[in-house]
Amino acid sequence: MTSERPAPLRMPDALFAELAAGGGSAAAVAFLERAERARRLLLLRTLLDRAAHLPTPATSVAGAWRIVKEAAARAPGPVDRLLLAPATGGWLAHVLRRLHGTASGPPLWAEAGHLGALAVSASLLAGTEADLRVPLTDGRLPLPGLGLARLPGAAPGPAVARAVTRAGELTLTAGDASALTIRPATEAVAGPARETPAQPGWLPLRTLTLDRPAGPVAVPLDDLDPYRDLDDPLPPARLEDAEARAWQRLFEEAAAVLDASGGPGPGRTDAALIRSVVPYGRTAATPPAPPAVRVSASSGDSYGGMVISRPSSALALAETLVHEFQHSKLAALLHLFPLLDDDREERYYAPWRADPRHLTGLLHGAYAFTGVAGFWRDRLAGARDDDRAADTAAYHFALRRLQSRLVVRTLLTSGRLTVQGRALVTGLAATLDGWLREPVPAAALARARTAALLHRTEWRLRNVAAPAPGGTSDPLRFRADRAFWPDLRTHAFATVPALPRTPDEHLAAGDPAAALTGYTEVLTARPAEPHTLAGWIVARAGAHPGRTARRLLARPEELQPQPTA
Repeated sequence: MTSERPAPLRMPDALFAELAAGGGSAAAVAFLERAERARRLLLLRTLLDRAAHLPTPATSVAGAWRIVKEAAARAPGPVDRLLLAPATGGWLAHVLRRLHGTASGPPLWAEAGHLGALAVSASLLAGTEADLRVPLTDGRLPLPGLGLARLPGAAPGPAVARAVTRAGELTLTAGDASALTIRPATEAVAGPARETPAQPGWLPLRTLTLDRPAGPVAVPLDDLDPYRDLDDPLPPARLEDAEARAWQRLFEEAAAVLDASGGPGPGRTDAALIRSVVPYGRTAATPPAPPAVRVSASSGDSYGGMVISRPSSALALAETLVHEFQHSKLAALLHLFPLLDDDREERYYAPWRADPRHLTGLLHGAYAFTGVAGFWRDRLAGARDDDRAADTAAYHFALRRLQSRLVVRTLLTSGRLTVQGRALVTGLAATLDGWLREPVPAAALARARTAALLHRTEWRLRNVAAPAPGGTSDPLRFRADRAFWPDLRTHAFATVPALPRTPDEHLAAGDPAAALTGYTEVLTARPAEPHTLAGWIVARAGAHPGRTARRLLARPEELQPQPTA
């Protein structure tokens, strides 16, 4: 693999334009994957150089790499997929940070020695012969892309085992522990994928599978790899069979939702492009999953991988797959181009966050939520015969296009975009400006605008300090006591309450006067409570529009906590 002649990576303008618009054809995504492959191999070269003389009881990184190259010569496709897997990227980035002294973890020789585990997997995939000393943790040997071996009777803590492969079979021995011989399946394992009497001590990697005319698709449902969390290593957390089946059902349904859109436009993602899904938090199917996704994350080090807490609906999962894959695409672009000069100051408003953000975070949010807006635009187009679904889709489309355009404006006026960065953000602006001209039902549009105002108002009340006497509020002065706060309104405003009772519900129903009365009653007891005060300000602007209302919405932190209706 390292003997290949380097080829210059020059992205065609047409492919950049597709990605800048928020979408990307198969050719554009393939170019990003090719670039990520080149980057991954450069990082591996860096590891081999930095860890060449690292003292270790395991096989050296150079020795493990020789076995990987031998396997790649026989089975280049499977070994390439192994090296480009998200968990491999997470491990590689983490161990390089260890070598730079900016991260911590298990013994460094054991973390660098994970390359030996990759070499074992590569040898098994290719059917080559190998003999290595590999690191164990509590008797466990993770085999990336395949599963997890557990050596019976092994001592707890870090240790070293001998791993011998031949014709797809692995024999693992360590000290006084019983030997383990297994023959891992090198094809995708769907369904429960549990330890079997025929191969005790072996847990195969689960996959989420799809039947496609062009051939089956298998996306790892990774609950085993120590580097699956896109950051520090963590132990396996095996899903119960029922939970794995729930993931399979939801993934099939989410893929069908995405397939219904067709084409390469913004917000359209082929589920087959996802490289791994890591279930977050829960391992059992009970209690039922919440209706919305509470946690999702991705990392630029782990292209195509995403950590997700399982939702109860396929629609929520499909939206999250789009969101996180947008992050992967932008991270790959950031590896290719300097898009902005970021001073990393966290001072910008992001409509989907509780905290101030730096410019890179703002750019990631704008790119991801442009994709999300496109996702809901497609749902709106496909829900003409379902009034409730159309109303919900219209709300989310209207909200996310408005919020994304606000952030795009911040980026364009920041003065910190490079030539390529301005081209990218200008492409997003063109997409969003076109969408803002598209008609949306009035009720859904009103709720979206109200929800956007509520979030910005509460964000400023919780984060921005009032100006000092005689001073101005620019630049922003942030509160010393600011902390995380839950966004309770964005999803609550997605539907119209049938019988409004609370002030928020009256506001969502389009009755700001009734909402204002309710908020005023609450503020009598707690005049400075930011959530209620934000509602009062927005309701007052709706009931009594004018210059005063506009000033309150622009700088709500200047308001003294003594409101009256």
